[in-house]
Amino acid sequence: MRVGEWTSGKREAPEPFEGNTVATVLAGTVVWAVLFVAQVPFYGWYADRGHEWWIWTCLAGVGLGLLGLVYVRRREAALRRDRERRSGG
Repeated sequence: MRVGEWTSGKREAPEPFEGNTVATVLAGTVVWAVLFVAQVPFYGWYADRGHEWWIWTCLAGVGLGLLGLVYVRRREAALRRDRERRSGG
């Protein structure tokens, strides 16, 4: 492949992969939640070593994951409504 072949317009970009986004975001959120719960009992240990930010990073992951769930559910609903509108029913 020559340099610039992708940007020169000679090739089309592939279609985006559409998977189960709700399940993917939910799984990631659960992982962050488990990590948070597993680390909370050791807060003192983390704080003594200056690593308490690890715990708060996990909590931020949970919060962002919950926002992501709201987003992908709304997106899925909008895509479903659009498909129904286009199919006439």
